[in-house]
Amino acid sequence: MSKLQQLQDFFVFTLSPSLPAIIFTFILAITLPLLLHSYTFRKRDAANLPAFLLVGPSGAGKTAMLTLFERGAPAQTHTSQTPITVECDLPVETVAASDQYRSQHDPSNEVIKKFVLIDTPGHGKLRHFALNSVVDPTNLKGIIFVVDAATLSNDTEDLVEGGLTEAAEYLHDILLTLQKRYTSSKSSKGPSEMPVLIAANKLDLFTALPAKLVGSSLEAELTKIRTSRSKGLLDSGIGMDDDMAEDRETLGGAGEGNFKFTMMEEYNVPIEVAGGNVAGAEGANVDKWWAWIGNHL
Repeated sequence: MSKLQQLQDFFVFTLSPSLPAIIFTFILAITLPLLLHSYTFRKRDAANLPAFLLVGPSGAGKTAMLTLFERGAPAQTHTSQTPITVECDLPVETVAASDQYRSQHDPSNEVIKKFVLIDTPGHGKLRHFALNSVVDPTNLKGIIFVVDAATLSNDTEDLVEGGLTEAAEYLHDILLTLQKRYTSSKSSKGPSEMPVLIAANKLDLFTALPAKLVGSSLEAELTKIRTSRSKGLLDSGIGMDDDMAEDRETLGGAGEGNFKFTMMEEYNVPIEVAGGNVAGAEGANVDKWWAWIGNHL
């Protein structure tokens, strides 16, 4: 019997006056709209959820963090080629900022806080995914910049691919994009705050730098990068053309002196550094990262 004949027989059955056909048609008429409503509501709800963007060099542990936050356990990962978006639940023991002043007996506290986590490729040729998301941040509540704390070093002999220089250059591009988003805003108040968390991953490894040293090392490297780029622009003559002001914008404003993360607060970009590890012999340690997410929900 052909598939066409089977389909014809099915429609004949549903339109027949028999009791089984009537019961089947009634159930179908009730359940189909409910299923369609549930599907469309879930899709629409996911689109309106607050989002956090995962960025950072390849191998830093972004995708492993994504799977940990989504499933509760990290999974074997490979280098991402395209963005990955998942829906996550805030742990019940983590209090969201929107719930801090609610009574512990408030029924709304029992509602699980959901958010979307977007993992972006860390390869240099694929970072446009992250930069485009920063320029047009739909429902974006914050950016998590993941670095491998075990590969950061000021000793050039110890630098490996994905080390301090690469991490700082990528971070420079992200922060400068956020700064330009603020300075190019036509609103007198500027765009809404865009917090950045520098997640120092793999602190369980012996060679990992402490979170505080990760922050100071990145600040020192960012100072070198902005000095070098500013000098390059001046040497090329771009600094003589006022029409190129946006292109010669310096991270943190004035290009003199050492760069500090606090400089970005002027552009509504507060930066925090927190350490942890997605995997390890004693399990994951990501409480500080969860707390940061909760503070921005």
